[in-house]
Amino acid sequence: MKKHLPNAVTCLNLLCGCLALTNIFAGRLEVGAWFVAAAAAADFADGLLARALRVSSAIGKDLDSLADMVSFGVVPGAIFFQLLTRGVSPGGLPEWVPYIGFLVSIFSALRLAKFNNDTRQTTSFIGLPTPACTLVVASLPLILAYDQFGIASIILSPWLLLGLTVLLSGLLVAELPLFALKFKNLRWADNRRRFLFLLLAAGLLLVLKAAAVPLVVLLYVLLSVPKTAAR
Repeated sequence: MKKHLPNAVTCLNLLCGCLALTNIFAGRLEVGAWFVAAAAAADFADGLLARALRVSSAIGKDLDSLADMVSFGVVPGAIFFQLLTRGVSPGGLPEWVPYIGFLVSIFSALRLAKFNNDTRQTTSFIGLPTPACTLVVASLPLILAYDQFGIASIILSPWLLLGLTVLLSGLLVAELPLFALKFKNLRWADNRRRFLFLLLAAGLLLVLKAAAVPLVVLLYVLLSVPKTAAR
């Protein structure tokens, strides 16, 4: 029975992704964003559970990628599509522009396929993980909903959204080594980078809330730079 528990949590990830999509296409982007957060939590938990129970399987690996393709592949494309639809005013950019948002879905599929076949990514990542990419995108509706900094008009700028789409799509498949949040033990010496990231991320989220998410992902990339340079 225990070998199926991680797969059950992976299925919960998939369910949250489906619920996120239904809300996004219904125009409830904020609700969809919270389901994305739940999907990310389930995605983190299934790997943690699998390592704790010392179980793994080829089916589990494939199921994880299939679930991720929905929750962290299709969902960010749908969010970009909806935001670009709102940002493209009548008489402005062509009506087909919002469909460019699905570019991130295509590159998410490429990234997941690459991850499944790249033996270098057993203990770290090459390129931005799809959950990290999606959390950046999902934070945008939450920033709009609460708009504590008065930046709604900036977030809905089609040029910003298109630029972010291209940037994130590139980072997904970039040859950029990034550390993974996989703890083999809790010793500071072995996990200094991970502990530092978690502490700084918690501080940013506490102060800036949803607006901190893009900064947290940027911090994640920057903290990986010393490791990359060391190579």
